[in-house]
Amino acid sequence: MTLDRRILIASGLALTAGPSVARGRSLPPAPGDMVLGAATAPVQFVVYASASCNHCAHWWTTELPAIRKTFIDTSKVRLVFREFLTPPNEFAAAGFLLARRVPGKYFDVLTTVFQKREAIFESGRLWEGLLAIAQQYGLTEAQFTAAMNDTKALEGVNTRFRRAIGEDQVEVTPTFFVNGAPYEGEADLAALSKIFALAAKG
Repeated sequence: MTLDRRILIASGLALTAGPSVARGRSLPPAPGDMVLGAATAPVQFVVYASASCNHCAHWWTTELPAIRKTFIDTSKVRLVFREFLTPPNEFAAAGFLLARRVPGKYFDVLTTVFQKREAIFESGRLWEGLLAIAQQYGLTEAQFTAAMNDTKALEGVNTRFRRAIGEDQVEVTPTFFVNGAPYEGEADLAALSKIFALAAKG
């Protein structure tokens, strides 16, 4: 299962072994982070996820909508999203490159990638599947190809990935931090409501 050869491949980024407990950076967000929610929110919820990760896609499409409506859209929680690469790395990188290419629609595009990733994988036509998403958001094939071959943008993805495994010692996705502390429990609305309430109290 590969993308068309026209796409740049994120290479040389094998996951390295690290401590069992990860470290999360707190406020403010790091360069390249994508943010949802008010800067004044008392709780920062950091999410590391990969566009090619099945567990990430499930959480993003089934659990996050209620969390966003209850906490993020009401300025109680600020979500900081950090890109991570999991196999196939090239699809994950391509998903992020595409999401960043559509102005003001990063999270909308990423959500669509998560929603359609399984069908795209089953088809084995990764390039065409992502191109269809690009066209859904108004990009031409030429613009999509340019996005996939943007070396500066790809290096940004790779840099953020190296930072995640090096500085923050993230090993798997999805990985969560609440106000800088790792959270490894259930990540549904009921469980996170309790965690966010405790975090808001300091």
